[in-house]
Amino acid sequence: MGNKVSPVGLRIGINKDWKSRWYVDPRDYAKTLHEDLALRRRIVDIPECKGADISEVEIVRHPQRVTVVIHTARPGVLIGIKGANIERIGSELQKIATKKVQIKIKEIKKTDTNAQIVAMNIARQLENRGSFRKAIKMAVANAMKGGAQGCKVRVSGRLGGADMSRTEEHKDGRVPLHTLRADIDYGFAESSTTFGRIGVKVWIYQGMVYRSDRTEDAGTLVRKPQHSFREEGRRDDARRGPSEDRPRPPRAERPARPTDGREGESRRGEGAGARTRS
Repeated sequence: MGNKVSPVGLRIGINKDWKSRWYVDPRDYAKTLHEDLALRRRIVDIPECKGADISEVEIVRHPQRVTVVIHTARPGVLIGIKGANIERIGSELQKIATKKVQIKIKEIKKTDTNAQIVAMNIARQLENRGSFRKAIKMAVANAMKGGAQGCKVRVSGRLGGADMSRTEEHKDGRVPLHTLRADIDYGFAESSTTFGRIGVKVWIYQGMVYRSDRTEDAGTLVRKPQHSFREEGRRDDARRGPSEDRPRPPRAERPARPTDGREGESRRGEGAGARTRS
């Protein structure tokens, strides 16, 4: 299951969210879905977006407008000089959309731990006839240096121009694909070479996302952590200060046990009898 199912689609509703967020009448669902697909396809084909390293496109539909959020590692390429490129992109998307299009750009700070950008960089190196082994090893090493807890890269195709296609993989750290609370970023890219297509898949493990890390609804009960009695006693002592300044409580006096000669003689006799028996 771990290699057949998309890690993002498997975790939607757990620690991932939809890339398209809208609600329409069921009769208009197919039309709106194909419009989203056309918008994403057009963004990739626009010449101004070719070298911008776009990793994700979010589409949020409002009653009067459509908001397109573009996640990119190079926002300056998308914006252009005095915003010329972003205006051209908006005019191209407006030809497809039925409502007014609003474009927002989000910059990706850590490019080494973004799976889609890592996959695109490896594919670009393969197109420039670079060594695939060096490319995947450098990508995994940079991801681990960037703070990822695990990274796995898999390339498949006619690697190095070989006559027979094969699959090569490099991994470092741990990538728990079956753990649903694991935050795993997945990216896929294709490299168009002179001897065919080479596919690149990247999995990057960012850590666990627990229920307490997410924002809870207002009004939920906050439970205090349980402490042992020994820890509470230590905290009380720390508040009171050193033990020399604290007056010690008087020791409870025990009533003296009545002693007479017979009890001692009986004990000595029992001990003597035990010794004589042994």
